Amino acid sequence: MERIYLDSNATTVVDPLVKQAMDPFFCQFYGNPNSLHRFGTETHPEMSVALDRLYEGIHASDEDDIIINGCATEGNNTVLKNAYFSSLNQGKPCHIILSQIEHPSVLHTCQFLETLKGVEVTYLPVDTNGLVTLESLKEHLRPGETTLVSIMWANNETGLINPMKELAVYCKEEGVPFHTDAVQAVGKITVDLQDVPADYLTFSAHRFHGPKGVGGLYIRKGMPIIPLLHGGEQMGKKRAGTVNVPYLIGMGLAMKLASEHLEYIDTEIRRLRDKLEDAILNLSDTFIIGNRKHRTPNTILASFKGVEGEAFLWDMNQNNIAASTGSACSSEDLEADATLQAMDIDNNLAHTGVRFSLSRFTTENEINRTIDVIEKTVTRLRSISSSYSGGM
Repeated sequence: MERIYLDSNATTVVDPLVKQAMDPFFCQFYGNPNSLHRFGTETHPEMSVALDRLYEGIHASDEDDIIINGCATEGNNTVLKNAYFSSLNQGKPCHIILSQIEHPSVLHTCQFLETLKGVEVTYLPVDTNGLVTLESLKEHLRPGETTLVSIMWANNETGLINPMKELAVYCKEEGVPFHTDAVQAVGKITVDLQDVPADYLTFSAHRFHGPKGVGGLYIRKGMPIIPLLHGGEQMGKKRAGTVNVPYLIGMGLAMKLASEHLEYIDTEIRRLRDKLEDAILNLSDTFIIGNRKHRTPNTILASFKGVEGEAFLWDMNQNNIAASTGSACSSEDLEADATLQAMDIDNNLAHTGVRFSLSRFTTENEINRTIDVIEKTVTRLRSISSSYSGGM
């Protein structure tokens, strides 16, 4: 039976072209790039090309920095802890603002920072559309006191896209550093740092068909950063550790290919997403979280009344179809979905959220088969549910 993968917000398949580009740098061009001999220096041209591709992919200026690291979790930790260390150095309290729907690598880091003396964290609510509003940010931002604002570009569970430009512009006007976790935006929608004046931005290669274990931290020119990792002088002394050359090469090409496929994602993959979404909505007592116009083109978060998300996924898995109950980083937590709770979704529905996330490799035949399996799965599970009294 053909396997169908609809969990691309958790990770993506490595593009075969990316793997092919990486292969020579494992066993042929394997030198440490910081070495002065030819084994090290011969890696530099391809590393330079890869870095250029990263800058081009997010429309960064060549005067800015992009630090290569292990993942977006590392990047998020670096920025958030930089805010704390900077405040400590200045002898000032640290006030961080983020939203209630941030990724665990932001939420849990801030919860840790709250245990430290002098740290205050404000968690912005989202509106009924699942978005952070400028009005809410204005209400809670304290110019001269707020150390950092961190708002994700697109939510990993709902795919909902926050109003990045107006949030970042407002922070810039008030002189408050602004960070965005753009993991779910890069490779799906245009990310233009000439248009959106974010000071810090994080991304991860494995979300846009690159390898796992490598990511990037963008730092706008003039913005301070205290390294999370100390040691050697790599990355301009901003992140110690030998650069993972083959993975940097792969991430650079993956970014280039992702940029070239943005129009395809916005048209063809959006069409397939909408086809699947319409079929789900044709079932009785089903709900889609968030207006499709405000979501990334590949994402659906659906709730099926009377159907537990875990049971639904078990049935799908038996049919070789992969989906998710939400964030892959908290998939072992069987409590009601925190993102849906933050959106004030009914608790019964918050237990039933299932995320389908497509990629540019998703096909029409896969969507057709998924629709058929969903219909059969929902029918079966509702027929044995003690909590469902409706009809299909």
